[in-house]
Amino acid sequence: MQANSSSGEIDPQLSQAALDTAVVAAQAAAALIGAASPGLGSLEWIEKGAADFVTEIDRGAEARIAEIIATAFPDAILVAEEMTPEVTLVGEKLTFIVDPLDGTTNFLHGYPQYAVSIGVMQSSELIAAVVLSVARGDLFTARLGHGTYLNGDRVRVSSQSSPARALIGTGFPFKNPEKLDEYIVQFAEVNRRTSGIRRAGSAALDLADVACGRFDGFWELVLAPWDVAAGILLIREAGGIVTDLSGAPSSVSHNSVVAGNPEIHAWLLASLSPPASSLATEARKHGEQRKSF
Repeated sequence: MQANSSSGEIDPQLSQAALDTAVVAAQAAAALIGAASPGLGSLEWIEKGAADFVTEIDRGAEARIAEIIATAFPDAILVAEEMTPEVTLVGEKLTFIVDPLDGTTNFLHGYPQYAVSIGVMQSSELIAAVVLSVARGDLFTARLGHGTYLNGDRVRVSSQSSPARALIGTGFPFKNPEKLDEYIVQFAEVNRRTSGIRRAGSAALDLADVACGRFDGFWELVLAPWDVAAGILLIREAGGIVTDLSGAPSSVSHNSVVAGNPEIHAWLLASLSPPASSLATEARKHGEQRKSF
């Protein structure tokens, strides 16, 4: 199918075809991953970095996705975590941003929180998104201007406006330990003012859970394009907001992410800002000093 748009406008037929292809590709990858689950003990763990692993299953799932996309859209660009992570995301061509197995460490331990994530861009704009929970079978889809769906049913972000009742998702900066001190301050600030924080280990599913209202908000200091491409569109099409820590609209890049329904996003963004974090740190220090007398 022709994947270019000379006018810069998004062809609704193209976005639907891209979404359909992404769904088929995600389902094929999920089938491969699911079939490998009984043999987890024999898989080789290849360490890409500290606590960052890849297996033959990640690579096999990515190859299967690439094959399906290339068949449907021979001219499309593929940006994939294992095969082509350095490909540019700027351009007019249809671009598929793929994480074949988000939550590899969870998968290797049999912890049922891992997913296939595929975002689709054209003219630097997200036009379609798929996140498929492999263990649970939940299929999240979105298309620009057409809403977000979970297993075929329309979903929206939560209506919770009270931080004290909010459930917040997060991700630890395990690949960026230099950010741990900053994160710990943020964690303490959010933890003391909400009903709870959860860290399940798959950013793609965390963002999908914001889109369907399971989480009221989410933040992480550093995520990659394939972690967020699908999730950004899922949340936006479900009525939510996704920005970086500065409050700028999230781009598909290596960056921070703050997401939520409009009320919780605004509160979370303010709570995570450097002034708020600094005040929280000083308050704790002052409290510790008082206890020492």
